[in-house]
Amino acid sequence: MTTALEPALSVRQVLALERVLAGEPEVVAGAGQLDRPVRWVHVAEAADVGVMLSGGEMVLTTGVLLAGDPEAQAEYIRSLHRAEAAAVVLGLGRAFPTPPEVMCRAAERCGLPMVVLHRPFPFAELTEEVQSRLVRRKFAAVSLSESVRTALTGLITAGAPLQRMLDEITSHSACPVVVTNLAHRVLATAGERSAVDDVLRDWERIARQAGGSEGDGWVRAELGGRGERWGRIVLCGYRGDAATGRLLADRAAEALVLHRMLGGTAHSSWEEQSAQSLLTDLVSGVVPARQLLPRARAAGLPVNRRTFVPLVVRDGEAAQLDRVLRLLGLPGLVAELADGATAVLLSLARDQDAEALAVRFATRLRMESGGGTADGCKAVVVAAADARTGWDDVPSGLREAQHVADAVAESPAGLDLPVVVRLRDVHLRGLVRLLRDDPHVQSFAERELDGLLCGADAESELLPVLRTYLASGRNKSRTAQLHHVSRPALYRRLEAIEARLGVDLDDFEQAASVHIALLAHDAQQG
Repeated sequence: MTTALEPALSVRQVLALERVLAGEPEVVAGAGQLDRPVRWVHVAEAADVGVMLSGGEMVLTTGVLLAGDPEAQAEYIRSLHRAEAAAVVLGLGRAFPTPPEVMCRAAERCGLPMVVLHRPFPFAELTEEVQSRLVRRKFAAVSLSESVRTALTGLITAGAPLQRMLDEITSHSACPVVVTNLAHRVLATAGERSAVDDVLRDWERIARQAGGSEGDGWVRAELGGRGERWGRIVLCGYRGDAATGRLLADRAAEALVLHRMLGGTAHSSWEEQSAQSLLTDLVSGVVPARQLLPRARAAGLPVNRRTFVPLVVRDGEAAQLDRVLRLLGLPGLVAELADGATAVLLSLARDQDAEALAVRFATRLRMESGGGTADGCKAVVVAAADARTGWDDVPSGLREAQHVADAVAESPAGLDLPVVVRLRDVHLRGLVRLLRDDPHVQSFAERELDGLLCGADAESELLPVLRTYLASGRNKSRTAQLHHVSRPALYRRLEAIEARLGVDLDDFEQAASVHIALLAHDAQQG
């Protein structure tokens, strides 16, 4: 982690230095402007010193050339004001044994901090102290800039994902970092979870309210290139000085633009990553749904008084699903899960027909996919859970839809399924799959199939025969045909299965028990 820069020295901080305190400083004018930054310290006795300044200087003088000339004293202060000097420090002595009233009044009118030193003070010590601090800070700025650039460039060349880039930026800024599109929708975040949640809780209002300024530590930089802006990066609540925050934001923006260019991706891919992260967290249940609500709202998903329809699509591409959502005007998030499954979370108004819109989405998706049957293509399967009216129920809905999609994938080919498949459509197979992680179900499956599972030839011969025999409704002719064996050979195998399991497959209850155990075993293996 790179150490943040020391804040820029202000007039107040210079006056608090030990060497300055030895001169017994007293602020005689402009006390409300002591937080001005000091860019440099300049010792000058010339009456026209203002023409030699470029702004931000603290001018040290004894005023020897101004004594006895009130007009020159007033003009001296005005010239410093015009030159945007940070402050003027007057050493009291032979020229001015007491603070000159003319200079004090002029400084107060101009809002220029004026300080007098009551004890003799070697100006060289002050210039040495301040200049060394300023030089160290400038060097630290260069060092920080190069350190951040090197770290981020290294991540880019290593092919690091966006999240890893943002984590690195957060390690330097020590505050939440948010990447948005131009509509203020959050594409990615980094930082301590509780701090990020606080930022996102009312994100849109906060982002728009802070959009025109960088007060309160909100530092932003535009993302874009080739004359086109497509997003922003925001440091939220940065506690360092403004110059350091600006430097960090600029270095971060440069790196993110380069990351996008080298990755050959459009900004929408970051939106996909954001949706994927959110839906993956919802499905996993690792993070409570309530904690994910600010992220969903900040990502642009309507969440207030909505009906949520959890879907999982098999053999459909995320980009295609997202395009269908846009064509139908349905608000929702799309994210790829594992094993060829893609999650879709629809957010509908309470007065909309959730089931009808789910069917409409699935029908249009099949049309976009060419029906799913032409040229040997596999049909797109859209699995759904019942609509949820509470956000806290969304994770269970997504998991249910995923169970249904997986149950369909494990079902025998040729099943006549509706356009949108629900738990009731996969019957016993779906129920068993939902219960596959229950220890009682696992124990039941092992107990019922133990005679086959412990055999070396179980998977290669007998278990597939049993699977086909039960799935075909105990149709022996169909089973023999599918396994390319004669009826007598099939009878011998069925007799071997019955002997190993100690059951009579002609008995309905015993066959049903074995069938349920086999479904549970297959679901656990899947």
